[in-house]
Amino acid sequence: MATPRALVGRDTELTETASALGVLGDAEPHHDPAAPGRAVLLSGDAGVGKTRLLTALRDLAVDRGWRVLAGHCLDLGDSALPYLPFSEVLGRLAADRPELVGQVTAEHPGLLRLQPGRRVLDPERGGADGRDETSALARGDLFEAVHALLEAAAEEAPVLLVVEDAHWADRSTRDLLSFLFSRSFARQVAVVASYRSDDLHRRHPLRRQVAEWSRLRGVERVALGPLPEAAVRELVAQLVPDGLDEHALRTIVDRAEGNAFFVEELTSAARGPGDWVPADLADLLLVRLDRLGDAARRLVRTASAAGRRVSHESLEAASGLDPAAVDEGLREAVEMNVLVADGAVYSFRHALLGEAVYDDLLPGERVRLHAQYAAALRDGRAHGTAAELARHARLALDLDTALLASVRAGREATAVGGPGEAALHYEQALELLADPRRQADTDVDLSKLVVSAADALTQSGEPERAAALLREHLDLLPADASPLWRPRLLTAYAAVLLIIETDLDPAAVAAEAAALAPTGETPLRARVLTTQANVLGSMGRWEEAEAVGLDALAMAERLDLPELASEAITTLSALKKTGPKEGLRAALVDAVERAERSGAIHAELRGRFFLGRSYQDWGELDTAADWFRGGMERAVAVGLPWAPYGFEARWQLSLIELVRGDWDAALALSTVVDGDAPPVPGAILEAVRLQVLQGRGVEVGAEVRALRRFWEREGGVAIHAAELALVCAGRAGDGQAVLAAYADAVDVLGRIWHPWFSARIRLAAATLRELAPLLPRLPAGERTAWAAEAARLHADGREVLDRADPSVHWGPEGRAWAARLRAEALRAAWLLGVHPPPQDELVDAWRAAVAAFEEHGHVHELARTRAALAGVLRAAGDPAGAREVADAARAAAHRLGAVPLLDELRALSGPTPRAEASDALTAREAEILALVAEGRSNGEIGKQLFISTKTVSVHVSRILAKLGAAGRTEAAAIARRRGLVD
Repeated sequence: MATPRALVGRDTELTETASALGVLGDAEPHHDPAAPGRAVLLSGDAGVGKTRLLTALRDLAVDRGWRVLAGHCLDLGDSALPYLPFSEVLGRLAADRPELVGQVTAEHPGLLRLQPGRRVLDPERGGADGRDETSALARGDLFEAVHALLEAAAEEAPVLLVVEDAHWADRSTRDLLSFLFSRSFARQVAVVASYRSDDLHRRHPLRRQVAEWSRLRGVERVALGPLPEAAVRELVAQLVPDGLDEHALRTIVDRAEGNAFFVEELTSAARGPGDWVPADLADLLLVRLDRLGDAARRLVRTASAAGRRVSHESLEAASGLDPAAVDEGLREAVEMNVLVADGAVYSFRHALLGEAVYDDLLPGERVRLHAQYAAALRDGRAHGTAAELARHARLALDLDTALLASVRAGREATAVGGPGEAALHYEQALELLADPRRQADTDVDLSKLVVSAADALTQSGEPERAAALLREHLDLLPADASPLWRPRLLTAYAAVLLIIETDLDPAAVAAEAAALAPTGETPLRARVLTTQANVLGSMGRWEEAEAVGLDALAMAERLDLPELASEAITTLSALKKTGPKEGLRAALVDAVERAERSGAIHAELRGRFFLGRSYQDWGELDTAADWFRGGMERAVAVGLPWAPYGFEARWQLSLIELVRGDWDAALALSTVVDGDAPPVPGAILEAVRLQVLQGRGVEVGAEVRALRRFWEREGGVAIHAAELALVCAGRAGDGQAVLAAYADAVDVLGRIWHPWFSARIRLAAATLRELAPLLPRLPAGERTAWAAEAARLHADGREVLDRADPSVHWGPEGRAWAARLRAEALRAAWLLGVHPPPQDELVDAWRAAVAAFEEHGHVHELARTRAALAGVLRAAGDPAGAREVADAARAAAHRLGAVPLLDELRALSGPTPRAEASDALTAREAEILALVAEGRSNGEIGKQLFISTKTVSVHVSRILAKLGAAGRTEAAAIARRRGLVD
């Protein structure tokens, strides 16, 4: 692990301290004899970074011409040596400037008493120097001597005196600091003393001293708080240049609580198993317990088994101490800064301290303490949650109690909108039920518990895990299981399969569930039919879905199941997509309102999403954004930000902002702030975020490659990440890599969807877009093959259009990409000079693409399309039209911050072509132009024609000027269009 070099996260505190001491600002010595010296009291918890800041302060002061003198206090207990830090300062000065020390000592002989060599124990003398320290010369003379020494040193350069770890200072050192803080200096002398704030318990002698020092003129206090998260991440990056995965990084951020030493220790242990506390760190933390009395130590150890926070009543009940002993012990633990009181709740000053204490417990102690907590929660002596009871019972090995408490904890978490926590509790209960004996002795319904766990996983954004859990338990169902279990599990399985990428047929699974469900009107059968209708409708089997959905709705209403009825109504409303859009929207609005009234949150989210999609498909993006935003906000409000349709609303809203050109809003929506997004939703948002960054010119190749593992798991990731990969390959100038990225995406999406998915048109157009700058540089012998590739891409898109379901609306987005694909295909043929289209046809195709993207409203793609049209118009001899179109594209690119597009447009702003430019080419220029069109470099041309590279460069410049081309690529295209080259 690397050692951090730069000061991290403390620039503000460094500036504040340096300014207060005069290191920054006025560098001239102050001579006011009435003014005291400048001083700073630097405080902070152990490990928070005081020494690192003082090191940076020293470096800054030295750079500005100061002399820095440092002394350290040591933890010598009752054997503290008086004036130890000042002896250290004197020793260093004597070594560096012996003549200076000699001059001061001649006037103040008492200074000799502080010289380190004079304080070494001599067994032949009574004290350190043969004299009794209590009979030493008057302290006043010694204080004056130290003051004089600092004054003398300051005559040569400003002096910064640093006294570290003043919490260990003896009384004499504290008194000498008081003297220096209150006395003025004729020269520039500044003093900074650091101390651990967490060591200053109520009876600590420095506590009162600091209060007195703070009232002195010229003394300021600077407190170092915890590092912010961004600084912690920066520190870890310095320590581990290769980086840690997000989970390990998040764990360090949470556990270290901004303490730099904790960060370093946890980072060094990050590659180890579990969340243990490193031994060196544990030793440092546990020293605090040695200062506590028996009762306080017992209470702290008991508190460690409760976790980070524990109530007074729980601690009293679990400790076994009488109330008076509890009060006295807690008072001591709080005064010694081990525990922090917040009303009737106590927590460890540092979470890692609690972990270290718990790790120090013997196994039997842990079991006993958890049993005492569980008993107190069970019999009402302490109040807590089912989750707390489940934890304590499990760790006390009372597994029957843990099972029931885990199930209850899952229900409580679900009720308050915590699906992730609910899933954890349900999965723990399932682990306990894996014991056949416990399963036989409990009334817990295994199938309902599995479905609850799967639902919780789905709502927390992990439907793949839900599907795996359901499949596992379906496979393990015993032959004598209840006849209700299999249809219940199959129903949940069908619902999950519908929202993940899978080779299985959700409709077949739902049909099996319906066949196995008991006949008659029961809540289970109503659920089976409601799910089956949703599955059928989502798969385009609308007539079957309507028949089943009507049966489900009627049954749900007769059984008074309002949430199921709302889900059925939402499904039936969505089936109206085959008719006029107004009818669909009106039905969905009614469904959403009914779901709101009945509290059917999942039906409500689904309805809001369907409404957003309806407006999005028709290009009504503002209204679509309103519905998506409403769905996203409702999901967040009820604690389901990653639930199906709630999360999808956020995703689609981010895409709308991307299309509308509000890239900052798209970034805000697609950036996961807390870092704990489920894997697939996190990848979906990351693909959107990277599109913005890439559009602004940021290199995102590594991040794009990291998304590849999600392609098979979510087609939406594959589409957007594939386009990102196309751009990366195009910018690298690698045409084969561009084609490979397209082929990879088609292969994946063809397998998980079908070969002729609609987004294939967009991917084909994007592939040709990235190939366009590369085509003019191809050798003549390769152009026919590349023309065939371009034609194949165009044919792919036409095949998609030919196979499209005529009953499905083809909205503005689809029409825009279809127009763009045709324009790109024609441009490719024109650039390659293989069956090039007529000029008018090419221009008309690009104008049609511009019009289509204007209708779609995609700001960036519209600007890109306009830039391409400008290039075509410029080459066709319409400079005025090219300029007008390019100006519109440039304005949009500036608003977006689209640097690559601005660079492309800048290349188009060269001299305009002249009508008779071809007539002005000399024979040599025509010869060189033909080689330029083949993609040859100046050096290669020079070797072939036996002329210098510089001469070739001059000819190329003249050719560009005569053709009015901005670069070699445009010159080649103009030459082919005008028939100047083959």
